[in-house]
This record gives sequence, C-alpha cells and structure tokens, in this order.
Amino acid sequence: MKKGKLWLLLTILLGVVMIMAGCGGGGQKQNSADSNQAAGGGDTIKIGFLGAKTGEHAAFGVETLKGMKMAADDINKAGGVNGKKIEIVESDHGSKITEGTNVTQKLITRDKVVAIVGDPTTGITKAAAPIAQQNKVVLLSAGAVGTGVVEIGDYIFRDVLLDAVAAPAVTKYVNQKLGWKKVALITSMNNDYSVGLSKLFRKAVQENGMEIVAEQSIQDRDQNFSAQVTAIKDKNPDGIIFTGYYTEGGLFMKEARKQGMKAVMVGGDGLLSDVLMKMGGDAVEGSMVYCGFAADEARANEKTKKFIEAYKAGNNGTLPDMFSAQGYDAVMLLADAMKAAKSEDPQKFRVELAKTKDWQGVSGVITFQDNREPLKSPVYILTVKDGKFQVKDTVEVK
Repeated sequence: MKKGKLWLLLTILLGVVMIMAGCGGGGQKQNSADSNQAAGGGDTIKIGFLGAKTGEHAAFGVETLKGMKMAADDINKAGGVNGKKIEIVESDHGSKITEGTNVTQKLITRDKVVAIVGDPTTGITKAAAPIAQQNKVVLLSAGAVGTGVVEIGDYIFRDVLLDAVAAPAVTKYVNQKLGWKKVALITSMNNDYSVGLSKLFRKAVQENGMEIVAEQSIQDRDQNFSAQVTAIKDKNPDGIIFTGYYTEGGLFMKEARKQGMKAVMVGGDGLLSDVLMKMGGDAVEGSMVYCGFAADEARANEKTKKFIEAYKAGNNGTLPDMFSAQGYDAVMLLADAMKAAKSEDPQKFRVELAKTKDWQGVSGVITFQDNREPLKSPVYILTVKDGKFQVKDTVEVK
C-alpha cells in the first residue's frame, strides 16, 4: 500500500515536471530562439545569395556573389552591424527557375536569413519574390531590370538601372548620335527579361521616329540562327537591337557576320559578360551594351575607386562589372537600413530601406521612390573593342 502511494506520488511529480518543461521557461526560450534566429539572432546576421554559380546565368551570379562577399568583409572589419557579423549564405539554383524557388524557400525556412540578395535575372526574381513577400523577408535584387518586380510586394527592392529608363535613353542615343533610322529587333520568347525589354524598345523606336524593319523571335539555348539572320539581312537595318542574353547574342552575331551583315548589335545588361566575346569572337566587335555601372577608373569617385582596387587585388587584376558592384551595394544598403532601424527584423529595417535617398554606392547614387523603384544615373554605354568591354559614352537621365 505504501509502495503504491509512493509510485502515485512519483508519477504526479513527473507529470508536473513535464508540464513545466513544456509550458514554462524551456518552451519560451525555444520560441525566443526561433524568433531571434529568424530576425538575425545570435552572433551573426544571415543574408542569403540567390543566383546561379552554374548554368547559362552563372556569369551574373558569380559576380554578384563576389560583390556581396566583399561588402560583408568590409562591414565585418568595421565592427559589423548592431554588434553582429554579416554572414553570406550561399546557394546555386543552376540558372533554373524551379530550383530558384526551391532555394528561396530553403534560405528562408532552413537557413533563417533576414534578407536575400538576388536574383540577378528578372525571371527568377519574379518567381522568388512572392515567397519572400509571403514570409516577410526582404528581397533586394542586384540585377533584375525588367518590369513587374517591386509591384509584387513591399518587401521587394532592387538597386539597378531600370530598363524602363535605359532603353529609351539608348534608343535616343543611337538615333541622334549614330544616325540609326531602321533597326531589326530580336526577342527571346522564353525569357521574361527579353520579352519585357523588347516592348520598351518598340515604344522607344516609335517615339524617336525610327522604324523596325524586321523582327525575329529566338529561344534561350538556341544555337542555330541562320533562318532569323536570313530574314533580317535583306531589310538592311542600320543596327540590331538584341534583347536576350550573352550566349545567344554572341552566336547570333557570328551568324550575322557569316552571312555578310555589317550592322552592329545593341542590347541591355543581359549581354554583359565576357561570354559574349567567347561565343561571338570578332563578330561582336563594336557591339554595344548599356548598364548601370562600369569600372571607369578615370571618372570614378573615391569610394568607387577603392572598390575597384580591392576587386582587382582579389581577382588577378581584372575589373569589376555591374553585377559585382551592385551586389556589393545591395549588402551595404541592407546593412545601413539595419543600422538605421537598430534592428535585424525585416519588418523594421525594410521601412528604413524604403527611405533611402541620395545614397552613394560604388555603382552610383541611389534613391528609392515611393513605389520602391530605384532612381539611378547615368546610363553607361559600353562597346566591345579588341575583345574587351570599354566605356563608349554615358547618358544622363532624369
């Protein structure tokens, strides 16, 4: 009988202990730890990289990641953000949209990042942004220049030169400075960036009194463009507006030269990669690419010069491109917003990020408008000369 009462007493005590463990301090600490981790708790603040290290978009992603790492190193050497170190969480979606959404989900739910920098492309950014928005995690693209990005939600930002600003400026430039009257327009139909950019160029061509004398469609990953070049050759355009990416751009111009065309190509920063020259060789000499940054050491300010020198020191003397500069600025923008908010909680620092005005980055001066779209000037026009990109001109925009 005494033994039975003893067992009953022990059972009751054990139950009380278990209830206390589940409802008391231990449970609260776990919830607090989860919350802190999701808002940069611990000794580090996690920022995720969304981009490609492999596949056809790797040139964009690799450079963005280089810039992000440089920014994190500079921030950490200076004492971090709110007493904590920045940690860049890497990923690789292999240039695939479906994998891009998977990586976004992983960065948020498993890695517990407070912000994501990426994707460098418009298409994957638009696929990833709804996931970030739903989870209230800031996504800042350092490359998406197409339409319909920040409209996805108030946690979505970008630090780029918008195509909606650049395409009209460049069209006016080739018309007034280079005398183009007739153009051929080439669009990659399975590429959101290309489709959107072609719409902008069509409107700009019309507004400048020019004419599209030939229009052809291609697909990303196509390799044979003989039919499309044959179709535009007889129209004798003054120039070719190519709105796709660098691999197809290089191959397209190779075919154009093979068929005897003399017209040069102009396009957006989707062409901005050394792969353009590797694929096109001499055929892309004279081709023009617009972008929001160029490593113009002669005209760079001190902040940009310091970035260029640091990049060259870590990359065998090569110059940074737009993606590395904008990747650097993206992390710096996020860090400054967290400092202003005195918090790593995305719900708090996104408010400060949206207030950014006349912020001097290494890629230019950035202001976020009321709709969170960036204002950035000037437009850099690069040309391929002797197998390398060189600054041809700049166009101021308002």
